Amino acid sequence: MGIVGWIVLGLLAGAIAKLLLPGRDPGGLIGTTLIGIAGAFTGGWLSARLLDKPIAGEFYDPATWGAAIAGSLVLLIAYRILFGHSRS
Repeated sequence: MGIVGWIVLGLLAGAIAKLLLPGRDPGGLIGTTLIGIAGAFTGGWLSARLLDKPIAGEFYDPATWGAAIAGSLVLLIAYRILFGHSRS
């Protein structure tokens, strides 16, 4: 799977992460989309490095989707913690 495939996967993983973590994000739709793309790359990299489970590189592989969604969730939570604004 090439770079374009990872970007598409990241867009979809970001949307799924947004559905799993509803609420207002400081960056809006564009920020969430970019977090999804970065999460897909991060999840794949972490899966290969830390878990010693390299991603197969196929678009329809469940492990690839799981790593991309998990990476997106982690980055979305971190983004909300770091840049979220509280309401009084």
